[in-house]
Amino acid sequence: MIRYNRTAQQKAKKIEAKNHKTEKKIQVLDKKIAKLRKELKKYSDAHAVESVSAAKLANLTYKGQDIITVNNNDPNFSQSDLNTANGAWQRYGNLDGLNRVTAANALLNKSLMPTGPCEPLHVDPTGWHNKRIASGWLYNRCHLIGYQLTGQNNNLKNLMTGARQLNDPDMLRYEDEVADYLKESNSNYVRYRVTPVFRGNELLARGVEMEGQSVKSNSVHFNVYIFNVQEGVSLNYATGTSKVE
Repeated sequence: MIRYNRTAQQKAKKIEAKNHKTEKKIQVLDKKIAKLRKELKKYSDAHAVESVSAAKLANLTYKGQDIITVNNNDPNFSQSDLNTANGAWQRYGNLDGLNRVTAANALLNKSLMPTGPCEPLHVDPTGWHNKRIASGWLYNRCHLIGYQLTGQNNNLKNLMTGARQLNDPDMLRYEDEVADYLKESNSNYVRYRVTPVFRGNELLARGVEMEGQSVKSNSVHFNVYIFNVQEGVSLNYATGTSKVE
């Protein structure tokens, strides 16, 4: 009588069954992710007012809405701006005649992301008149391009005076979106630009325009303006001084 060793065959069937269950779980998770993305989009749409042109940003008046879309949420990048032939890069504009920061540009990739924590910041940007309010410090030294994306610390060309509300949660929301996408793959790139918006010769920015576009996909796609405001505080944009209301 011939006996066959079916152990390997049985193991293969068990593995196949496990793989089938795993595939089903992945399908369920994919559906959940798709649903969450739809809900997030609804949330984003509900917290944005009608789109404005970039040219009008400096003259906008804050009316209780922190974030608005610019140019129908379409970033203003050309095809050449999205070229990855030279790999990731970052560029920071020179300070203007009033020592104010100007636009910061980058082609972001996981390779630029830091591996260590941010160092203490000691640079005092224009309009820096910090003080404590009920919720903590009024101002932050806001990175134009967030530390988690390029690892820049005390770079004068990448720091501006921003209300805590501007920095976190408003700017951080978009920085996290970009960071999450970059972490998904070493081959993911995002063209990114943050432009501080000043009115006339004021030393405190009225807000920032943030633009992001993933390369070879539309996973990251935004053009928004975020007001530099703090709830319960009146800011003097000419000097950066403030008054609790």
